[in-house]
Amino acid sequence: MIRSVLPTATLLVAALLGGCAGGAAPLTFDLAALPAGGRPVASGRAIVVSEPVGIQPFEADRIIVREGGGSLSFLGGGQWADRLPRLIQTRIIQSLENAGRLRSVSRPGDKVTADYQLISEIRAFDIQTATGEAVVDLSLKLVADGTGRVAAARIFTARVPVGSVDAGSGARALDQALVMVLADIVSWVNTGR
Repeated sequence: MIRSVLPTATLLVAALLGGCAGGAAPLTFDLAALPAGGRPVASGRAIVVSEPVGIQPFEADRIIVREGGGSLSFLGGGQWADRLPRLIQTRIIQSLENAGRLRSVSRPGDKVTADYQLISEIRAFDIQTATGEAVVDLSLKLVADGTGRVAAARIFTARVPVGSVDAGSGARALDQALVMVLADIVSWVNTGR
């Protein structure tokens, strides 16, 4: 009797474990920073880069699709390697560091004395089905740390065509658009305009 119960129990446990998987795990995508390049020329400025803010859907690790009517949904089968605001913050920091033109680049929690704080908002970071484009739209302010005076402000936008609305194509197009925006941000921060 024990022999007949053991194979049945093993099959039941295997079936339960297989049911826990709930299908295939989504693919995880990362975003790139600008590579190090050129000869570093330190400006002597120190900048703290805050985590970007945005509407609730951008606070997650999901790839977002914006339909023609403005509705937002999550693209199935893919996710970012981290929460989108933290991932963008990390890539801005890395891109500024790789440019080698600032004395230091840090996060607010690093307790580094800074000349400026870079504050940003995610206005769009999604696949727009109406235009067939990946759109990255970030608003940035460079704020003097001691006074709170806005030294400079600018909106950075990039659009990249996306072949199909799937996780791989969408993530690649959004990554390309972010790299374009990062190049503009690094140039803007380093020129002070």
